[in-house]
Formats: sequence, C-alpha cells, structure tokens
Amino acid sequence: MAERKGAPLLAELALFGILGGLTFGMKVVMAPLPNIEPVSLMVMLFAVTFGRRALYPIYVYVLLEFLLYGFNLWSVNYLYIWLILAVGAWLMREAESPLAWALLSGGFGLLFGALCAPVDVFVGGFGYAAARWVSGIPYDLLHGAGNFVIALVLFVPLRRLMDRLYQSLRNNHR
Repeated sequence: MAERKGAPLLAELALFGILGGLTFGMKVVMAPLPNIEPVSLMVMLFAVTFGRRALYPIYVYVLLEFLLYGFNLWSVNYLYIWLILAVGAWLMREAESPLAWALLSGGFGLLFGALCAPVDVFVGGFGYAAARWVSGIPYDLLHGAGNFVIALVLFVPLRRLMDRLYQSLRNNHR
C-alpha cells in the first residue's frame, strides 16, 4: 500500500519536471523572436491547473534558465516575477473568456520592465531603474503583444488539455 501512495507524488514530480523543461525548451526555440515567448502562457496554465503546486514547474523552468544562462540581475527578477503572474492567474482561475486571459498575459508583458525595476532600484538607484525601464519599453510592447496573441489563441484549449492531463494522472493513482 505504501508504494501505491507514493505513485501519485512521483507521477506529479515527473509531470512538473517535464512541464518545466517543456516551457524552457519552447522559450529557447522562440528565442530569435524579441521578447515573444510562451512562458507567461505556461505560468498561467500551471497556476490555474495546479494551484500552489504550480511553483514546481515554474521553478524547474527558472532553474533551467539559471543553468543555461548563468546568474545576473535578471536572475533575481525571475525568482519573483513569475510568482506575480501565477498569483494573478490563480485569482482569475474562474475566468473562461480567452480575452480575459489575453489581457492578463498582455498586461503582464507590458509591465515586465516595471516589475523588474525594484531590483534595478536596489542596484543603481531610482534614476538607473527608470532609465533601464524606459529603454526597455519597445521590448515590453513586443512582449505584451506577443503574450496577448499567444494567450488569446492558446490559453483556453491548452487549459482544457492540461486539466484533462492532470485529472487523468490523479485518477490513475487513486
């Protein structure tokens, strides 16, 4: 019986590792596009599907980022910025409108530079943070537009798929 109880935990851990790695791989594949990435979509999906367990695939993704790209100022941002989006998505978890999810994801992309500014303030002061944020606005515009379109098209069907996948995993281990 003890072996049976461990199965769901191991299955979840495997799923979370695969999803974190998949998120990372998708971002790497899309890297030639400036600030257009699937990470925001995946973080939202993880939050609405897994609740607080969303932290596992999110931070698997973050760990893979650190391993490939090393540590820098952006690393500190990645420790909290995806959590902000996950909490926002979790609070909206009852929303069914693709437009609502696209607005959340697009808004997050538009605000990405501003959400990173606290680390810049700590490192170089308000002037430094403001200069970095303003200089990054063109990328934030691309990020917001890319996030909006990706979420508008993919969030609802992927949410259904993710719900079925997770439900199947849990049902098979009861």
